[in-house]
Amino acid sequence: MEDADVPAVWQELGLPGLVDLHVHFMPKSVMDKVWAYFDGAGPLTGVPWPIAYRTEEADRLSRLRALGVLAFPSLVYAHKPGMSAWLNAWAADFASQHDDVLHTFTFFPEEGAARYVEEQLVAGALIGKAHVQVGAYDPGDPLLDDVWGLLADASTPVVVHCGSGPAPGEFTGPAFFEPVLRRHPTLTAVIAHMGLPEYEPFLAMAESFPNVHLDTTMAFTDFTERAWPFPPDLRSRLAALGHRVVLGSDFPNTPYPYAHQIEALLRLDLGDDWLRSVLHDTGDRLLHRP
Repeated sequence: MEDADVPAVWQELGLPGLVDLHVHFMPKSVMDKVWAYFDGAGPLTGVPWPIAYRTEEADRLSRLRALGVLAFPSLVYAHKPGMSAWLNAWAADFASQHDDVLHTFTFFPEEGAARYVEEQLVAGALIGKAHVQVGAYDPGDPLLDDVWGLLADASTPVVVHCGSGPAPGEFTGPAFFEPVLRRHPTLTAVIAHMGLPEYEPFLAMAESFPNVHLDTTMAFTDFTERAWPFPPDLRSRLAALGHRVVLGSDFPNTPYPYAHQIEALLRLDLGDDWLRSVLHDTGDRLLHRP
């Protein structure tokens, strides 16, 4: 499948387009550093990681729109104290310039985190991002307890990279994130990458907590299946969780075309209703879009 084939998929399903909750736009200086990280990620993953869409910002926006992506975040993330406020200001301004970009925010365990997250929510932010692996912090840090509480009360989705792929971190894995959910059981957490490689425990979280969702980012693709295959015996549970699975792509940072993520979902053969939920309806519901 090529990118030009993607619109035909959602059109044949009777959808108005796609809702992708795992897309990255960042200030150029930050994106360049992210791309440099992936350029050297071969030793971490065992295979090279060429960036598929290493182009200018305007071109990346045009490509998403040509694919039929109706709404997508910028998914900025902080890896040290004092960084979140600057990234949040950039993301808010970026969203204000584009109707299809979701107002995104991030946070880090630091004094004042609850204050600046609340400011973002009051300003209309629709989705958050927490990157436990890159940030190298414990999601159960007391400095974040009020943040998780605010997000739970607001029913604001937050994409959380807390699985141990593509490389484990000191605080990655279900054992570190499940205590957060036990303290805040209504938190709308979107587990990035289906929680790979810890698929089963994160799938169980979605079955146990009412607002836990899983995003498809890079899951089921040829690239991921080589290193972290999704267990076939979990497929029936995945099918039953169609209303808790949302489209994620990791655009522009994938080592393959966007269409391959859609192709990988199609070949799961879980039915049209499952695809409609994943490609559009569940993400649309989480964002409370009209």
